[in-house]
Amino acid sequence: MKNKTRKIVIMGMISAVMLIMAYTPLGYLSIGPLAVTFNMIPVALAAILLGPVGGLTAGCIFGITSFLQCIGIGGTSAMGAVLFEISPFLSFVQRFVPRAVDGLLLGYIFRGAKRLTGNYAACTITGLCAAVINTVLFMGALILIFGKTEYVSGIMDGRSFIAFIVAFAGVNAIAEAAISAFVTGLVGNALLKYSET
Repeated sequence: MKNKTRKIVIMGMISAVMLIMAYTPLGYLSIGPLAVTFNMIPVALAAILLGPVGGLTAGCIFGITSFLQCIGIGGTSAMGAVLFEISPFLSFVQRFVPRAVDGLLLGYIFRGAKRLTGNYAACTITGLCAAVINTVLFMGALILIFGKTEYVSGIMDGRSFIAFIVAFAGVNAIAEAAISAFVTGLVGNALLKYSET
């Protein structure tokens, strides 16, 4: 019972941090149609502290808040607004599913990394993977779902999937990965030490 209560409290605190980040400038740094997002950091921390289910739950929250930006709630996503005009349902799928899957995978990545390394390295690897997987799944879903639309095919301009990610999200992805790895490594390791005492 004590362990269950602790998990609920941790999830509540991470959820609160995610909502604050989603609805303030702390979570996103907008650059043109894309945004450097820091919301994958709490998702990684949930996966570290609560395992795959915690990561999945946090990823779902991230996905919902990301979708709400398509309609101007908690900020505005220029790309999201266009995709919402094309199909509200498919824009929800494109925003929600990659974030949920990312959170779930991070729980398993942390478990595997922890078996091979110490807490700090495992947290850093999880933070790095949080950003990389988020970018690949998000952009992959964009191409898979909306790739044949005039809007996305115009942005792709004949590039392959990899070339498109590098050209369109390259700088954003590198910044996200570096920040996520650094912050998740420090904060995750500190939280693990605290939770183990």
